[in-house]
Amino acid sequence: MKRNVLLSFTLLLAFVLVLSGCGGNNNESGSGNSKESSGSAAKGETKTIKIFQFKVEIAEALNRLKTDYEASHPGIKLDIQTVGGGSDYGAALKAKFASGEEPDIFNVGGQSDLDTWIDNVEDLSNEKWASDVIDVAKEPLTRDGKLYGQPMNIEGYGFIYNKDLFAKAGITEVPTTLSGLEDAAKKLQAAGITPFVNGYQELWVLGNHLLNVAFAHQQDPAGFVKGLNDGTASIADNEVFSNWVKLFDLTLKYSNKNPLTTDYNTEMAMFAGGEAAITQQGNWTQTMIDGVNPNLNLGIMPMPISDDSKENDTIYVGVPNYWVVNKNSPVKAEAKEFLNWLATTPEGQKYITEDFKFIPAFKNITTTSDVLGDLGSSVLEYSQQGKTLGWYFNNYPDGAFNEFGSQMQAYIAGNTDAAGLLKNLQQTWDNLKAK
Repeated sequence: MKRNVLLSFTLLLAFVLVLSGCGGNNNESGSGNSKESSGSAAKGETKTIKIFQFKVEIAEALNRLKTDYEASHPGIKLDIQTVGGGSDYGAALKAKFASGEEPDIFNVGGQSDLDTWIDNVEDLSNEKWASDVIDVAKEPLTRDGKLYGQPMNIEGYGFIYNKDLFAKAGITEVPTTLSGLEDAAKKLQAAGITPFVNGYQELWVLGNHLLNVAFAHQQDPAGFVKGLNDGTASIADNEVFSNWVKLFDLTLKYSNKNPLTTDYNTEMAMFAGGEAAITQQGNWTQTMIDGVNPNLNLGIMPMPISDDSKENDTIYVGVPNYWVVNKNSPVKAEAKEFLNWLATTPEGQKYITEDFKFIPAFKNITTTSDVLGDLGSSVLEYSQQGKTLGWYFNNYPDGAFNEFGSQMQAYIAGNTDAAGLLKNLQQTWDNLKAK
């Protein structure tokens, strides 16, 4: 079965979460392969590390980290800027470089992003934390045997659902088929509960995460991507994509009003406020939801595209992003020290697990379900059971997800039909793929 391609990930993730945390108390700093500057500024000198990152969910926690890090590293200042949520991080990052205001540390998403930034990023293969990265998290940022990024974390997404609202509507089992999902939506509606809140103003919700469902359910997802690039595969006449449109339609049929003008923050505020029972997101939203209502009883459930319950009883798990170091940074040694502190010290690891509520992508960092919260625990449970599929949007041609998202918005608006949508997605891939 195609989910077996992630078996190594599942085993490694389970391994991560039962390890005792050996190696996590190493407090040395700096690069693991040289005697570069320790990263602490010379006496009387202040150095600033400019960090440009996209995860709005951890922005508040990063401000606390900034205070702690600066207190323990005299002469070092962190200038942290967050651009994400409803903003185009990739475009903003390119603008930073074009203006000459290059960050010292920034985020890269995966294979296609590495293609874009390979000339700007430092080889981090010999940093102390590199040997502890789980194998599945290394591959997307490895090129010619060199590791260019530190994985932020492991994340999973599907449909987040409010268990108490499900119970109120008389739903006793989590749906794992498309017809079962519609039955649940009907029960929610009958109980006066809006089934879905859809943040379809956001291109990434559509063009990355929702569209990935169709890629992940291919018999050979990587082979399908290769086929799109060499012209031997097609979105337009693919049965899985046709089934995927039925899921898309179902979310629209039982949606909140005006999904095209519902942004990420509104989506999460509505869901956390109990205004809808289901939303398409992942465990990264735990801190946002807790900020509104920390007492919600939550879970993550599948996004089924057919009535094959076994085939659809999965969620989507991967590495969302990587920290990379600008190889031309004037504070490159200090930037490396910061990443070493984050991954190898008890203080940094506490931020990863407890403050960010991340599932760590390192063998030497442990966490527990009570720290992760409901959503992280749900991702962990699916992963340990081998019920995961991958993330393939990092294999899209550069800039494609924006185009895909826009075309999906046009479909929502009624400007094209299902056949037209799939044809447009195919045309976008053909136009943007590397020639």
